[in-house]
Amino acid sequence: MKNSKKINLIIGPLLLLLCIVALPESVFTTFQSRAAIGTVAWMAYWWVTGPVDYAVTAFLPIAVNALLQITEMKDVISNYASETILLLLGASILTVSWQKSGLDKRIASVFLKMLGSNLRQQLIFWFLLSTALSTVLPNAVVCATITPIAVSMLTYIGEGDIKNSKVGSKLLLTIAYAAGIGGLASPLGGAMNLVTVDYLQQLTGEEYMYTSWVIRFLPIMIVLIISNILFLLRDVKKGDNIGDVEGFFNNEYSQLPPMSLEEKASLGLFIVATVLSFTRQLYQSALPGLKPAYAFIVCAILSFLIADKDGKRLMVWKSVQTGIIWELIYIFAGGLAAGTLINGSGAAENIGAWVATMNLNGGFVTVLVIITLTLLLSDVTSNTATAAVAMPIVISIIQGIGENPIPYVYIASIGVNLSYMLPTSIRAIPVGYGMEPKYMFKEGWKLTIIVIALMTILSYVLLSYWPAFSTV
Repeated sequence: MKNSKKINLIIGPLLLLLCIVALPESVFTTFQSRAAIGTVAWMAYWWVTGPVDYAVTAFLPIAVNALLQITEMKDVISNYASETILLLLGASILTVSWQKSGLDKRIASVFLKMLGSNLRQQLIFWFLLSTALSTVLPNAVVCATITPIAVSMLTYIGEGDIKNSKVGSKLLLTIAYAAGIGGLASPLGGAMNLVTVDYLQQLTGEEYMYTSWVIRFLPIMIVLIISNILFLLRDVKKGDNIGDVEGFFNNEYSQLPPMSLEEKASLGLFIVATVLSFTRQLYQSALPGLKPAYAFIVCAILSFLIADKDGKRLMVWKSVQTGIIWELIYIFAGGLAAGTLINGSGAAENIGAWVATMNLNGGFVTVLVIITLTLLLSDVTSNTATAAVAMPIVISIIQGIGENPIPYVYIASIGVNLSYMLPTSIRAIPVGYGMEPKYMFKEGWKLTIIVIALMTILSYVLLSYWPAFSTV
């Protein structure tokens, strides 16, 4: 075991050197672009094999950039205090207040009382809940808030050691996958979709109606939901249970005291932050600076001001220090920083230029290439960064062959929103709670192949036979 860790330690930086030396200069034209690809390969390998703590790997972009000067350091560092990171921090503080007040136990008891112990039902419920919420809320918010609720439930039934729990790992993976899928259902699902909307408005010169997005992606969403659920349930038998919990949690629920002021305040602050995130367009002109991330931070600060009748505060910073899983925040930030290296080095543009040489004609192969590249790129960087890079490239290529770029922008959005293999973006969250990246990769590469095949076929059919797909 020790020897394998030593070998994995060495292989990581060797991958960086190999990429610098061996990647074709005809594609990756600069030292910086090859170094960026090598850094991502190094991070991916260490995240999958785990020779060091996952949070340590997350800081590799800073270290490598300091040595090799791939891109502007300020751009790399900014990812570790980005709006997304602040959103995660704010949401995490609020969920710590749930633990302090006992709200998490109440919610877990309610869910278990409703659902019972059947594992299939549990997985389907959490999948549909996460998907539904992610259609109207940023997927990072959904994953960051739903996951600790699920962990509370798992802890109650003795499955809290996620690393060694097959049930726990599968449930957290279910939430992460569903949150990613749900983000595709509407423009409100994440910043990556808003980037896409901006390009659609540029192409048409008209304001984009969000309902149009929902209609066009409805058949895609149906296929994605069904296929993902079937994949997650493939090794779960009908009779599999997560323990004899129905009677226990009925009893637990019946013994719960009336909801305390602290519980109500914790829940209220979370609801306020969530509603503000959802209704941003209603107050944007009056409070332009109150973006979703800052709404969560404001509500998190307010949680420190809540005190009981004896003056004891609900939240103190010591609780935050011990209650927040800092690792997941750093892993998330590391994924964002890796994306900055890819973009800032010119590697993304190099990939786009290489794709342009394939002599694509807008047919099946074009659809396959767009979905494959956007999906894989979103696995190593953030969905938003992928959208920002991929959309202009796709538009340029499709316009170059004389086709309408609008349906291909929609197709690219599918890959931009989906990713399964690596602990970047929202998939850092279950890893932060103890899931092994090896397990995520083992499940993720299989589902990646399935989804690429399904989405390519479906997108091509829609492109060919559904005229609405090609219009705004």
